[in-house]
Amino acid sequence: MSSDGLLQDGKNGKDGRKNVVIIGGGAAGMSCAATLAQHPDKFKVTILERMSVVGGQATSIPLDENKHGASWMNDGVQGGSPAFKHTINFFEKYGHKQQDVKLQVSFGQGKESFWTNVFPSQLVDQFSGDIKKFGKVLQIIKYTMPVLGLVPIRIMLRMFFFNKEFGEKMVFPLIALFLGTGNQTANVSCAILERLFDDPNMKLWNYDPETLLPNLPLMVTFPRLESFYADWAADLKSKGVTIRTNTDVVSILNRNPKTGIVLQTAPFDPEDKKGDGDGLGLQNKNTPATTETYDELVMCVLADDAKKLLGKTATWKERFVLGGAKFFDDITITHSDADYFQKNYETRFSPDLCAAPKSPQQAEKIAFAKNESPGPDGEAGGFRPMYYTHSYKEDMHKIEMAFDCTNYQHQFRQAPREPPAPHKSPVPYENHVFQSIFLDRTNSHLWTIDQIDEAKIIERKWWHQLGHRWQHYVRVVPNMMFINRPGRQTHTTFAGSWTLVNMHEMACVSGIAAAYRLGAEYVVFDGFAEDLLRKYLLISHGVRYKGGKKEV
Repeated sequence: MSSDGLLQDGKNGKDGRKNVVIIGGGAAGMSCAATLAQHPDKFKVTILERMSVVGGQATSIPLDENKHGASWMNDGVQGGSPAFKHTINFFEKYGHKQQDVKLQVSFGQGKESFWTNVFPSQLVDQFSGDIKKFGKVLQIIKYTMPVLGLVPIRIMLRMFFFNKEFGEKMVFPLIALFLGTGNQTANVSCAILERLFDDPNMKLWNYDPETLLPNLPLMVTFPRLESFYADWAADLKSKGVTIRTNTDVVSILNRNPKTGIVLQTAPFDPEDKKGDGDGLGLQNKNTPATTETYDELVMCVLADDAKKLLGKTATWKERFVLGGAKFFDDITITHSDADYFQKNYETRFSPDLCAAPKSPQQAEKIAFAKNESPGPDGEAGGFRPMYYTHSYKEDMHKIEMAFDCTNYQHQFRQAPREPPAPHKSPVPYENHVFQSIFLDRTNSHLWTIDQIDEAKIIERKWWHQLGHRWQHYVRVVPNMMFINRPGRQTHTTFAGSWTLVNMHEMACVSGIAAAYRLGAEYVVFDGFAEDLLRKYLLISHGVRYKGGKKEV
């Protein structure tokens, strides 16, 4: 190991290359493989993926185009920020293009709980003082990060005497929706809150002192992820990367400099519903496990899965760090039950929800929401929310989240004007595709899932999601550098969005960082993206970035 923490060019394989196995073919695993594949003379790369396709949670499903206006939709990862430079760079490399969208949200239900970033609401007026103070507190958190950054949001709100309802109706739903923190939002550390609004590499929007969330911020929706990952996989295979889908890693038997990485694999059928419930699948009993040996291991699976796989080979540090990541089981229902959606969310502009304008700018926002005038940059007028939340009256810290995918994803969207776009008719609201997300199986007694018409359900899918609790930023994030050990002792590196924050972009960066630690070069294509990698390497690997290769 060199002084800067990078693996040297020691040749271990029979053909003189390091034999690297990557467990997991999601964004982290694919990014790691793509970076290593730039050096076919140095690395022999194998991806082992349990499912039948790569992509992890970045999946797509087919739709009835005649009914819903599109033949497909992304059902896991849907979009993100224009600051997701690595993600976008990978898209464009394979001819896939993200699309810009002006984000509209609808939080809460009823005039006492509703607010939006589209037009002024009574709730925003009520908490105008708290909103202004919130900006000042964000600055205090920024400059006291090592201390206040670790404090849970719920404690911070009490420390600075924020109105209780401001936290429950505005702060918690906002963070839960955009960071995927769900019902653990109250326990999220203030560091993540501040980064969401202030860090150039992580923020999704700018803080607005008048409305908290800015009016119609620019976001992007992702291309058809199923097709993108298929193209990505085909290119990596052409560069010599072995991608074995439907392959389960049953156990890791050994990890040391003498034996290398010794693991066992077996065929896996993702359609087999008889799994043992441990999240790792069930080995095909008719096929014996195959023992395989590698030089280096990159674990691009969730922390609890990684800990379980490592088993007795796990060091005490790995057990401590990986055991600190807490995951929750959520279910997403993709459906077209417009009646359910209108019953549980504010989907239309109503004068009862609107506050009186206090400035010409607010009057313009109201006119836009009423579809009486276009918005910024010629955005078609009308209140068309894409993101929704509502809180449970029984426990205001817990929420349900939802998307109107027809309003959000670009393959559905068109300006709701008359006459309609000549190439496509508007999709009737009763045929919109929605996603309702029910969080944390242990709270299922609160869910409204039974209100959804079974006949209108398109898909059910369970997810094992990270809870960004404050403990995660005390126990997991700062200690990742002590378990990322390529070329030393365990010959193991960890990657995945769980290592920092649950974003597709962070998964990509973590995979690139793992490859960099193994000795691959980073190709510099954008200074902003390079800065994010620099920060990630310092936080999660404890090494300083030494510069990359300029893109030709």
